[in-house]
Amino acid sequence: MKTAKTKPPLLKYYFLTFASLSSLILFFFFSNPRRHSLTSFLTTTAATTHSSSASELDLKIRPGYTSYDAYIQRQLNKTLNPKLRKIWMTRDWDRKIHVFSNFFRELQLQNLLSNSSKSLCIGARVGQEVEALKRVGVSDSVGIDLVPSPPLVLKGDFHNQPFDNETFDFEFSNVFDHALYPRKFVGEIERTLKPDGVCVLHLALSTRADKYSANDLYSVKPLIHLFQRSQLARVRKVDGFGLDTEVIFCKKKTTQRS
Repeated sequence: MKTAKTKPPLLKYYFLTFASLSSLILFFFFSNPRRHSLTSFLTTTAATTHSSSASELDLKIRPGYTSYDAYIQRQLNKTLNPKLRKIWMTRDWDRKIHVFSNFFRELQLQNLLSNSSKSLCIGARVGQEVEALKRVGVSDSVGIDLVPSPPLVLKGDFHNQPFDNETFDFEFSNVFDHALYPRKFVGEIERTLKPDGVCVLHLALSTRADKYSANDLYSVKPLIHLFQRSQLARVRKVDGFGLDTEVIFCKKKTTQRS
């Protein structure tokens, strides 16, 4: 006659002990308010990582530069091109000044630019945008470029502006795509811009820029990430010599520590 097998009482005891401990641990985890902080931290970290990754995907540095000197030389090849300089100084001169003047007048009407604004044009070539600022009444205006064009444009590298901290009320540029180091480009703007100062960038987002460009920008997201000391004020579509988007940042006021 076969007898029924029974579970060893010791195994049953271990099983019940394990189940009780598991329930107790789960109870303390879900009832502990610190769990919410941990969940919030993990969620925030994941969101930040995703945002940074998205920004990196939307800004690509073009390959092929073996050194910074090689990059500078390539930019000079465009700026010193005699045919281009002749076009900039003749056929394009009045046309571009007219278009830039209209852009700047709109900014004046919106109180983003005033006649008393100390202004800088970054990558100004021969200075059409500087001349436009002066014609709309912003007399204290100057430009910088690798090749100077006196009296409107001084020699200067936008990766290392030759100005003191908090010098300008207004900075304008339509050459962001020529920056080999976008973070340095933006960092120099924020360094030389006064608190409450305004930076206006004209960009190509819908089309790729010219063969001398050092980067390709696909959205405004990377700029928001790069302008760490400024607030995004406006984004709008424009028609500016192959550039289709205007982005405006306002530098935040510095907080005084007591």
